[in-house]
Amino acid sequence: MSQLVSARIRTMAAKLGLPHLAESLNQYAQRADESKMGYLDFLDLVLAEELAVRDDRRFRQNLRLSKLPHHKTLDDYDFSFQPELDPRKIKDLATLSFVEAKANAALLGPPGVGKTHLAVALAVAACRAGFSIYFTSLDDMVRHLKAAEAAGRLTSKLRTYLRPSVLVVDEVGYQPLERAEANLVFQVISKRYEKGSIILTSNKTFSEWGQVFGDEVLATAILDRLLHHCDVISINGPSYRLKNRLTAIERETDAA
Repeated sequence: MSQLVSARIRTMAAKLGLPHLAESLNQYAQRADESKMGYLDFLDLVLAEELAVRDDRRFRQNLRLSKLPHHKTLDDYDFSFQPELDPRKIKDLATLSFVEAKANAALLGPPGVGKTHLAVALAVAACRAGFSIYFTSLDDMVRHLKAAEAAGRLTSKLRTYLRPSVLVVDEVGYQPLERAEANLVFQVISKRYEKGSIILTSNKTFSEWGQVFGDEVLATAILDRLLHHCDVISINGPSYRLKNRLTAIERETDAA
């Protein structure tokens, strides 16, 4: 390939928004020569590589905007430490059929069992598949909605939680809410109903949500919409954090 043609291709690739092609043209040409590719095979290679780079760039950008506390995956989760949790149930969720159906997933259990880890892992998988995601704790969401309501910007702020395909709501039940705060949560759940997926984690059983939301009727209305299309996973094993802390203490004791 002549330098003139190479320069022209790079210029056109840059104008078309194909930066990876412009950077990797010589490598593509070398691979084509070594494999004796035909024209269509070479074009297929170039387009596939460019699409993969673009998808990865989009994935990383969406992760940055998601507010996820970390980017752990299911491969990082120690299922052997939670023998009562069936890995197949989580792997079924990881197919993202519930996201495609605009349904929900609820992860329930005591603190430290890995609920947030699993919720984040499912969100990362959804992001990899091209779905938009957003992470928030329930307390943070309520605080931001209250501030927006006080400033007359509630409708605008609600869009933050209504726009993504997958909304992760962490730590439901760690702090009880006042009725006005619970009503803000109801607005989010109600407006997302059958329009987008929610992945939530909670240390409370659903029978305790009346206490969490300060109103049995409002809690029932929230649960009615949330659970209509929802996979519920209960995790009742030991705490990972306690396990790690006990291991650290044992090491300190042995060292002493």
